[in-house]
Amino acid sequence: MKLKYILFLAFFCFYNYSYSSEFRRLKKEAMVNQGIKGADIIFYGELIKIDTINKISTFRILELFKGNYNSKIINAKSDETDYPIYPLKKDLWIVYALFNKDKKTITLDLRSPTQTMEIGTGFLPPVPIHGIYGKKITKLDSIICEVENLKIRNETLSAFFYQLELLRAYKSSQNIISEKEKTELKIESYSKYIIISLIVNILLFSFLIFIILKKKIFIK
Repeated sequence: MKLKYILFLAFFCFYNYSYSSEFRRLKKEAMVNQGIKGADIIFYGELIKIDTINKISTFRILELFKGNYNSKIINAKSDETDYPIYPLKKDLWIVYALFNKDKKTITLDLRSPTQTMEIGTGFLPPVPIHGIYGKKITKLDSIICEVENLKIRNETLSAFFYQLELLRAYKSSQNIISEKEKTELKIESYSKYIIISLIVNILLFSFLIFIILKKKIFIK
């Protein structure tokens, strides 16, 4: 009986881990790359307001990695997805989102790599254990569960900063591409200017030769 109880407790402690297994099969790099491809906007920000009645979450954008958005404040209203995220705690977030039909608010989707510093990608918030089948949780049981939760929190925090590193590298690469495109446009414009100048000079030179030849013919 004791063995069954311990096994059930272990299963309960690993519930969040099991829940997110579908998302964690992907390598971190692949997960982020997939998120970049599928998102309209990606940012690192702070959740500053939670409206539980209207289910609206307000974020302050601290660092924008993808998307055109002029304001530092953005609202999330996740009604346009089958797997919505409704934030329950103010925290620092990495958000991958799609714009809603209004083109102003965004949708937070559980299938994206969106995460906080405390809750990892695809995780539900930790559930406190008070008792199982009316039995009292022993101190040892609580310690075992807390150790497993600490492992998950440590991995979540590690993944958070890893994502930031990858997203900053992505942003830098896009800036380099943008500068390269600008340089190519300048070179292309300069090349066109040179070609036009050559054509004009050839025409002027041809016209000058024509005038000289015409004068010679007239003198004769």
